[in-house]
Amino acid sequence: MVFKRLLGAIGVDGPSVDTVLDHGAVPPGGVLSGQVHLRGGGSAVDVEHIALELVARVETEHEEGESEGFVVFERFVVGGAFRLGEEARYSVPFQVTLPWETPVSELYGQQLGIVLGVRTELAVSGARDKGDLDPLAVRPLPVQEAILEALGQLGFGFRSADLERGRIGGTDQRLPFYQEIELTPAPQYAHAVNEIEVTFLTGFDRMEVILEADRRGGLFSEGHDALVRFTVGHDDAAHRDWNTEVDGWIRQLVEHRAAHGSGAGYGHGAAYGDPYGHGDPYAGGYKDDSYGGGHGYDEHGRHDRHHDEHHRSGPGLGTAVAAGAAGLAVGVVGGLVAAEVVDEIGDFFEGDDDEGGDDED
Repeated sequence: MVFKRLLGAIGVDGPSVDTVLDHGAVPPGGVLSGQVHLRGGGSAVDVEHIALELVARVETEHEEGESEGFVVFERFVVGGAFRLGEEARYSVPFQVTLPWETPVSELYGQQLGIVLGVRTELAVSGARDKGDLDPLAVRPLPVQEAILEALGQLGFGFRSADLERGRIGGTDQRLPFYQEIELTPAPQYAHAVNEIEVTFLTGFDRMEVILEADRRGGLFSEGHDALVRFTVGHDDAAHRDWNTEVDGWIRQLVEHRAAHGSGAGYGHGAAYGDPYGHGDPYAGGYKDDSYGGGHGYDEHGRHDRHHDEHHRSGPGLGTAVAAGAAGLAVGVVGGLVAAEVVDEIGDFFEGDDDEGGDDED
């Protein structure tokens, strides 16, 4: 998507900006490249800097329910300190590295329903103006893809994906939000859990995999959540039997009984894996939404409200994402993403959604 925006602070005849991203999705930690094209207006101006911001639409939970806003999670200065002549044309090529924790927005070319974008800021003669968002496509790393493919082959189905403002305690999380990929349970686990949530926290040499289960209640007991966590290396993608490995993780998650009344923000124990994926099911851990105006999770209330609202930024219940490689069936419907997901994301980048005033650095 290319945008052109006149700098109102300079006047209607000010310079215009055209930012073009190179084609193709980029993995977390990968290089995003493109060019910023400028065209001078009716008079010469001094360009102080050109900056790119990475922006995500993020959900925040609070006492009144949920709200959505935009979070700037990285910023790069890619040019500046030059004079742009009247009607002159000037291009600035750029290459920037995405943060390792950048969320995954697509799987095998199919959108997952989250909104990521690149926004250009131009500072001219003491005035700054921010342009529209270019959509940012992020594909999974090989180890992320291997784990998601294993889940699909084990029978789990894609339900939705969203970005939650908050932090996961006991991890090396760096961004102020994390991604949840929600899956319907495989038939062999449907009696025990309502859904599984997968979160990847990625670093330059390894990745933490957090699995959360919304557990079903029994005749005389309430349902509750369980959390387990494992660590894998990037080099493991091609060297493990991921179906067996991931199935073992799920079994541990289902069998793990959360500790009640622990006083932690999330209230449940978590398994913390060693650097090569063998977890301790009794180590502590929790999710905390108190970062940036949210609140801590209670023991039973979070998922009831959370799921009743069907995650507005995600595809919604029953939506399928086709994966199509090596039999992956996360969602099981070949080649199709729900039309409402594509329409929502498309409408947003065409400016139908109001983004003003919600940015948080």
